[in-house]
Amino acid sequence: MIKIYPSILAADFLNLAQEIEKVSKDADGIHLDIMDGVFVPNITFGFPIVESIRKKFKDIYLDAHLMIVEPDKYLENFSKSVNSITVHYEAVTHLHRTVLKIKELGCEAGVTLNPHTPVSLLEEILPYVDKVLIMSVNPGFTGQHFIETTYEKVRKLRRLSDEKGLNVEIMVDGGVNKQNIGLLHQSGVNTFIIGASVFYSENPSQEIIELKKVAEDFE
Repeated sequence: MIKIYPSILAADFLNLAQEIEKVSKDADGIHLDIMDGVFVPNITFGFPIVESIRKKFKDIYLDAHLMIVEPDKYLENFSKSVNSITVHYEAVTHLHRTVLKIKELGCEAGVTLNPHTPVSLLEEILPYVDKVLIMSVNPGFTGQHFIETTYEKVRKLRRLSDEKGLNVEIMVDGGVNKQNIGLLHQSGVNTFIIGASVFYSENPSQEIIELKKVAEDFE
């Protein structure tokens, strides 16, 4: 099953509710890029925005991607509004403890890898996570160019998951569009985080439908 979570990092924040409305029918969830200006060179938004989105959209799946230092301090607060929390391998000292805490709080737990971080480092934690998010750009800004080595990185992760008999959800974030979504899906990606290609299009909802079709039809 192919899922697409539009990233509101590319949305018009002056009209955020309307932007989410545009994609809510055909999107499988909404991706929330939480940045602190320390772990990544950008600052986005925090609890007030996430809480407001949840109040307005009570049933939509919210996927929080914490690009912050010391994410453990904020897990409980985010868990009150979101369905899934993903933390960076590079930002967490005791990853097993963090993953179990996320699940204890009632959320799905994910681990994110920056472009330079090898998937082999996930071998011991993989049985405990629900999803792995592969960054196909350097995290921090929307609209970046896709890193071509991502395909092989995804294949390695899929092989590792299969060898362990796991059904880990593989996600990719950064520079995904109609030109690369098919090969990414063939390589093993289940879920796509897409910002610019969706929100910068004339019809964001139709763009989601077309992106899924391209992925499904790829040979």
